[in-house]
Amino acid sequence: MIERPLLLWLAPVAAAGVGLLAWWARQVRMRAAAAWSPDLAARARASGAWSAPVLGTAALLILVGMAGPRWGLASRAAESRAINVVLVMDISKSMLAQDVLPDRLGRAIQVARRLVQDLSGDRLGLVAFAARPYLMSPLTLDQSAIALQLDALDPSVASEGGSNLGAALVLAREVLTQASEGGDRAVVVLSDGESFDGEEAAAEAAARLAGDRIALITVPFGSTDGARIPEGDGTWHVDHLGREVITRRGDAVLSAMTEAAGGELVAPDAPDPAGEVRRWLARLDRAAVRDQIAADLVPRGWLFALAALVLVAAHAATRRTAALIGLLLACLPAAASAQRPTDGLRLLQRGDTAAAVPAFLREAKRRGGDTVWYNAGTAALVQGDLATAAEALERATASLDPELRRRALYNLGTTLLRQARADTTARDSLATAAARHLREALTLAPADGAAKYNYELARRLMRPPPPPQGGGGGDTPPPPNQPPQDPSRGEMSESEAEQVLQAMERAERETRQDLARRQRRGASPTGPDW
Repeated sequence: MIERPLLLWLAPVAAAGVGLLAWWARQVRMRAAAAWSPDLAARARASGAWSAPVLGTAALLILVGMAGPRWGLASRAAESRAINVVLVMDISKSMLAQDVLPDRLGRAIQVARRLVQDLSGDRLGLVAFAARPYLMSPLTLDQSAIALQLDALDPSVASEGGSNLGAALVLAREVLTQASEGGDRAVVVLSDGESFDGEEAAAEAAARLAGDRIALITVPFGSTDGARIPEGDGTWHVDHLGREVITRRGDAVLSAMTEAAGGELVAPDAPDPAGEVRRWLARLDRAAVRDQIAADLVPRGWLFALAALVLVAAHAATRRTAALIGLLLACLPAAASAQRPTDGLRLLQRGDTAAAVPAFLREAKRRGGDTVWYNAGTAALVQGDLATAAEALERATASLDPELRRRALYNLGTTLLRQARADTTARDSLATAAARHLREALTLAPADGAAKYNYELARRLMRPPPPPQGGGGGDTPPPPNQPPQDPSRGEMSESEAEQVLQAMERAERETRQDLARRQRRGASPTGPDW
């Protein structure tokens, strides 16, 4: 791969020009020596015979290096000092109340995104919860993955309405206790405190955090005055008796939970909640963590610059000529500039995602490369340009690098899933395509919990199969499992598909058991779903 093909075409011409110039200079020098004396002319003819080819070859190597050759794969170990933090996000319907702007969930996501940005270099995880908790992302140094998951959060992500804060703390504790790297551990809860499992369950789970020396920081949202919950059709959410639901911030639950853990409760009216959390986390001790960073099409221009340096240095050592040293110093900055970071990477490092997307696209169209298309698609996905993200990530899925292909497939499936949720007319086809790409990502990483979760969401958006013909009454049985696909065709294997299906069946079975328990107690089969 060549970044600047034009320089590569000009390299032979420029090398020939430098060689001819060196040959002409030698001829002039020999004629001047001959005019002075025959002995000096003989000495001039005996020296410098290799100047023209050496300098021409050095010029060729320098221009080839400036053209930006890239090839091969490389990986390096990155090391930093980090803490382990799990963000626990409340995505129950009560978080849609608009007693804070834009609403409780929108405000919580803004605070969480600010934390992700401020905690760059730390290991972050994400747990979302409604009636049950969901592990959206394990602990990772990839902050962009957390940001993508935050953008996709809303109550429709949860398969069952309600709010169970204690269960979310239990899952966050499991994630942190399994962490083998990093320093101190912390849980940051972003919730309105409305939890139907009660104060005792939340306080008990928080006390277990304290027993494992896991810090707890609670960020409340909403007001105690109460607010109605809007529905998508312009109406207000009602309970099973048809009454409008009024949701209030649960200070009692949040205070009991924080006190049990010996943690920190951010003031509800704090002007900068993210800053308060960051200052509290700054007290924790960090420890070394390691990660592998892979690069596709590694810049190799320095090899040609090094070869040119050796040639010119050898020539200068035999010819005491200051001009050659000046030529070397003039060429080195130009050769080094061929290896500077691309415009897209510089913009992304500054946090300017909007400008990074077109920069990555220009770079991808100019020189191609799966990594560049992946960067362009991922940046577009973070920016919310789903059409551009889908097109770029589709190209990146052709990568021969398994890890890059897996990431591209996962991001492409997530992009199509978000498009399916926004486009009701083409929802079925988009959800089907999302499920296909996520399934392919699972074939490369069967243990990827985030891919399994998004795959389940895509399947639920797909149009259900038609009901069977004939009578018989009773509940419609679930459709039979599809026959396993041939793994050589890029589909899931039978065991991997069984894992995903079992997770879906287990969640459905737990929901039915919970409804049956409430019916046996004489309670309404439809409990609080906000």
